[in-house]
Amino acid sequence: MIAKRLPVWAYLVVVLGYLVVVQGLGAFFTKDLGLGYANANTIDALWRSIALPIGIGLVLVAVLVTVLRWWRPVLADDRPVSRWVLAVPVVMFGATLVATDYGGLAERGLGFSLLLLLGVLFVGFAEETLFRGVGLVCFRQNGYPEGKVALWTSVIFGLAHASNLISNGPKAFVQVLVTAIAGYFFYLVRRRTGGLLAPAIVHALWDLSLMSATVVPGRTYAGPAWCVLALIVLAVVVVAWRRQIEPAATVAGPP
Repeated sequence: MIAKRLPVWAYLVVVLGYLVVVQGLGAFFTKDLGLGYANANTIDALWRSIALPIGIGLVLVAVLVTVLRWWRPVLADDRPVSRWVLAVPVVMFGATLVATDYGGLAERGLGFSLLLLLGVLFVGFAEETLFRGVGLVCFRQNGYPEGKVALWTSVIFGLAHASNLISNGPKAFVQVLVTAIAGYFFYLVRRRTGGLLAPAIVHALWDLSLMSATVVPGRTYAGPAWCVLALIVLAVVVVAWRRQIEPAATVAGPP
C-alpha cells in the first residue's frame, strides 16, 4: 500500500483535534470531582482524568496512523545521530529515578501506582506517536530539513501543553517552554535509538516522576527539581556539541 500525504496545516488540525478530544473528555469525566486534567490523587480520579481520556486519544492516534499507512516511518527512524547522544536518554532516565516520589506512591497504594503507571504509558505512547511520529514524518514528507523538523515538532509539542491553561492557569506558560525543550530531547532519543519505543518509555517515566510529586494532597516534594536540573545540563551539553550531533558524513549545519 502507498502511504498517504499529510500537509502541515492538516497535521496542525489533527493536533488541535487531539487536544480538544483529550481535554474535553478529561473535563467531562471529572466535572463532578472538581479536578483539573492530569491532577488526581485517587484511583477514581486517575481513571477519569488520565487513563480514559488519554487511552481514547491513543486509540484515535493509532487509527490516524493506520489510515495514513505510516506505521513503519512512525515506529522506525533510519536517520541516526552520533553515539554520544545516547547520554540524553541515560541522563533523563537517571533523573526520573531520582525525582520520583516513591514514598508518596507507596502511601497511595499499589493499585493507584500501577494505574498511574498505565496512565503515563498511555501519555508517552500517545504523545510520542502524535508528535515524534506523525509530526516528524509529516514535516519530513513535506521537504523540511532535519533541523526544522526538530524545531517545529518540539515547538508544537510545547505549545500543545498551553492547553493546560484551562486547568493550571498562567504557570502553564513555563510548562510550554520546559516541554518544548524536553520534546527536542525526546526527538534525539528517537533518532539515537532508531524508533519510537525508547522515547515513549522515557516520556512516560518522565511524567511519572513529575506527577508522583502531586499524588499526596498538601505535601511538597522537591524531586522534580532533578528533572529541571537534567534539562539544564542536557541543554548546555547539546548546545556546546550541537555540531557533533549529526554523523560527520551528513552534517549540514546546526540541528
